[in-house]
Amino acid sequence: MSEKQLRLTEIFYSLQGETRTAGLPTVFIRLTGCPLRCGYCDTAYAFSGGQIWSLNAIMAEVLQYQPHYVTVTGGEPLAQPNCLPLLTALADVGYEVSLETSGALPIERVDPRIVVVMDLKTPSSGELQRNLYSNIEHLKQQDQVKFVIGSREDYQWAVFKIDEYDLTRRVSEVLFSPVHHDELEPRQLAEWILADRLPVRMQLQLHKYLWNDEPGH
Repeated sequence: MSEKQLRLTEIFYSLQGETRTAGLPTVFIRLTGCPLRCGYCDTAYAFSGGQIWSLNAIMAEVLQYQPHYVTVTGGEPLAQPNCLPLLTALADVGYEVSLETSGALPIERVDPRIVVVMDLKTPSSGELQRNLYSNIEHLKQQDQVKFVIGSREDYQWAVFKIDEYDLTRRVSEVLFSPVHHDELEPRQLAEWILADRLPVRMQLQLHKYLWNDEPGH
């Protein structure tokens, strides 16, 4: 294995807080850096800093936890070109690997064994123009699309995009998350979903309730 390098903010073992594997023990590899500045971002500490790790060192660290699930996140992981060989190396070992990406950078070169969890940025993010809609044709049935909802406008926009791109048929899960900073009551989002009989999974980000966004959780 070549000694490729990546800049990491942290590697940690925790419970997955969202997506289809919510609640399951998972190793998280958080890459440093992101070209977006979403207004509701909860990982701004990963925008800069971090430490350089070799790919071999990352693999050795992950192995210590003997995980079944591994999530590569950020920041925006795909902003680092060596994210792609990292994903492949993790899949080669046999881990079930997910990639959390903003959807602003191309995903077509991501190893097909990886579960892509792709954001579509809603209006309240302030980064609506960064959505790379050509990514949608590269989504696989196992992948997931996530919308972070902060307002009624966000909700209606997301419903329109689900219909426009037939997302509930294209991917395994469409995920709706209320913005955590009190912009939208989770109950209100739940009521909108029920009223529209929307076939999406609402998630409340378990890790925020357990550890209140502390790094390393």
